[in-house]
Amino acid sequence: MPMTAVLTPADIKKRAEEVERQRLREAMEAMKKKQSHEEDVHKSFMTEGPRPDWQERLNRAVNAAIERGQNEIMVMRFPAEWLSDKGRAVNNFEPDWPSTLTGRAKAGYEDVFKKELEPLGYKVKAQILNFPGGMPGEVGIFIGW
Repeated sequence: MPMTAVLTPADIKKRAEEVERQRLREAMEAMKKKQSHEEDVHKSFMTEGPRPDWQERLNRAVNAAIERGQNEIMVMRFPAEWLSDKGRAVNNFEPDWPSTLTGRAKAGYEDVFKKELEPLGYKVKAQILNFPGGMPGEVGIFIGW
């Protein structure tokens, strides 16, 4: 039966360094993948308008909210940094907060809310949902009735 040598402290240190390098490589790959995904989402947000099936999705969400006894739904959530003022107007409840919208949020506000929903009696509001590091994090856009 062959005898197995015991790992030396130098062997252990070398192996630990290899494992740490592999973890760092995997973390960097995951970070690059996440950043690429976030860039794709932002590009889509900035270039695409409301979904073609927005009416069906809205009706389904409104009916579900009614069943839960609610009178509003969040229709959009996105980073405050995507607002032209990084969320300042929304955070301060300024009446002209819609002027800070960009991309899909702006298109949704102008093409869906102002043209379609507001004439039916719907209301819209925006609020900062969280404050990582004390700064506005995400914005929620809500439709109420």
